[in-house]
Amino acid sequence: MTAIEVGVGAGTGTGTDTDTVLMLRVLSALLREDVVGLRTRSTLVEESDGLWLRLPYTYGGDGDGGSGNGGSGNSGFADALLLPVVEDGFQCEYAARLPLLRRASDGRELTGSDAVLRALRALADPVDRAGFDAFAEECAQTAVTLRLHDRVRDEVTARLVERYGSDTAYWTYPRGLGFDALAAFHDHPVYPTSRGRSGLGEAELRAYAPEFHEDVALRWLVLPRASVTESGGGAAEAYSYLWPTPTSLGMPELRDTHTVLPVHPLTAGEPLDAALRATGLEERAFLVEQRPLTLLPTLSMRTLADRTYPLLHLKLPLATATLGLRNRRTIKPGTLADGAACQRLLNQVIAREPRFRDTVLLADERGYAHAGHELLAVLLRRYPEHLQNSVLVPMAALLAGAPDGRLVIDQLADRFYDGDPIALLDACLTLLFDWQTTLFGYGIALESHQQNISLALDRDRTTGATRLRLVLKDNDGPRINTARLSRALGETPARIDEFDDERIFCVSDDPLVDLFTTITVHLCAGSYAFGLADHGRAPLDHLLRLVRDRLSEAVDRLGGAPAELLRERVLNADRLPVKAMVSAGTLLSKERSGAADINKHYTTGPNYLLLDGGPR
Repeated sequence: MTAIEVGVGAGTGTGTDTDTVLMLRVLSALLREDVVGLRTRSTLVEESDGLWLRLPYTYGGDGDGGSGNGGSGNSGFADALLLPVVEDGFQCEYAARLPLLRRASDGRELTGSDAVLRALRALADPVDRAGFDAFAEECAQTAVTLRLHDRVRDEVTARLVERYGSDTAYWTYPRGLGFDALAAFHDHPVYPTSRGRSGLGEAELRAYAPEFHEDVALRWLVLPRASVTESGGGAAEAYSYLWPTPTSLGMPELRDTHTVLPVHPLTAGEPLDAALRATGLEERAFLVEQRPLTLLPTLSMRTLADRTYPLLHLKLPLATATLGLRNRRTIKPGTLADGAACQRLLNQVIAREPRFRDTVLLADERGYAHAGHELLAVLLRRYPEHLQNSVLVPMAALLAGAPDGRLVIDQLADRFYDGDPIALLDACLTLLFDWQTTLFGYGIALESHQQNISLALDRDRTTGATRLRLVLKDNDGPRINTARLSRALGETPARIDEFDDERIFCVSDDPLVDLFTTITVHLCAGSYAFGLADHGRAPLDHLLRLVRDRLSEAVDRLGGAPAELLRERVLNADRLPVKAMVSAGTLLSKERSGAADINKHYTTGPNYLLLDGGPR
């Protein structure tokens, strides 16, 4: 893989709209996560043009000294960094107002990711400075990717319209794969450089990234059968048209002794060679050249959907990272077992809660195979067959741009909710909060963010009424309070021992509250309130009231001690947990952040659900 080349002006404050938006997102994230004390050590000052946060420090004169957040404190002169801010309220009291920092001593303005991160790096503990360098590269790569997106968006949209039509509300089977391409042009609600992909150049992005919506031809790895662990039935038997055998690959002599694993083209080469060496398989494995298949990348990029049968997905490991340098896109074998175990557990809950049997659907992720390495694995995901007549849209695509220039949620609302996107959101929140609070009562919290939940929209054949259902996938990272789960089920669940990751289990409700709040409340509810308000669909206070009311109703329905806990820790808390994704994912090592799981590392922010609503 060739590292992306940074063009002239990338990350250097060229003043383009792309640079401005990226730097505002970066500075807001660093403020939210209190990097080098930007939030807690700063003083709010008001100037003629607006609000500024003033961060004092002592400068040592060598470019690396400073006393901010554990700096070396070299002797020197006092100075301060000033960050222009505006009141916000979504996970932080303030957001960046202008894409710059200003030095108090000389009024010099620092613009662009390189200059801004270099200034903050000087205030960081020396052991953390490599993380700032890595994040600067991440910002530069993202800037190049954003410019590429600006150039190709119209071209891709035209191709999607030609293939699927201009109205996303009619993108039913098999057109629904177009939603992933639209969502890939839309930024993550929290992570500022979400559209960057570590180490990939333009040619690789065009060939394999979901926003380009191009077919991907897999490689096939023939391995000794004894080296491969399989679960959930053989994929070759279930989908012989998709999954070759040693015989069909021209190796009939190996049909009884070997099996086949798919390999993503980006993993072939040195990453795959290293994995085979690590497992001792390099002399016994055979990599077969590409075989033409109609597979399209989904939003996660490492997951590919069969274009002729989009309800079938193959999730394959990639030797790259997204949403943070340490958030690698590989597949640890244990997570495959965890996803299957969680699916069985959720089915057990659904069986006990009849109202979810037809409203919450689970993708079948019990079929998988691996050869004991994070780059030698595959998950076979199968969606329920009866979704063929539904519009299946990832929540991550709802605020993405539709072909007609509006939002996807607008087009869906036109068909299903009499043109009212707030009514669609209302229906989604009602079901989502009912489901997730019910799970909380069982002692379960899911990391079911916008990418892992899809809405299935159709009309009841008898009444003609709109029907909305949730479809969940990738439930391999839950948190489970085993004591609460045992009490709820009346016995210790037999499948608990099927999980691999010990971090899943906890003895208190704290990890559940953190996960419920940061994923279900912030990413799957609050972000839509703020997002739709930004797009002028409704006033922010109206949308925040909607979120609070639907959550309150679900908590009231839950009742008991779990409900009281959610009222205290979520609805009525002064501050809420907030994911510190940049810190845990790139800036800090695990040893420095203390994060056992980089996806579950938190700071705090204001509670926008309090009765007065809006920014605090």
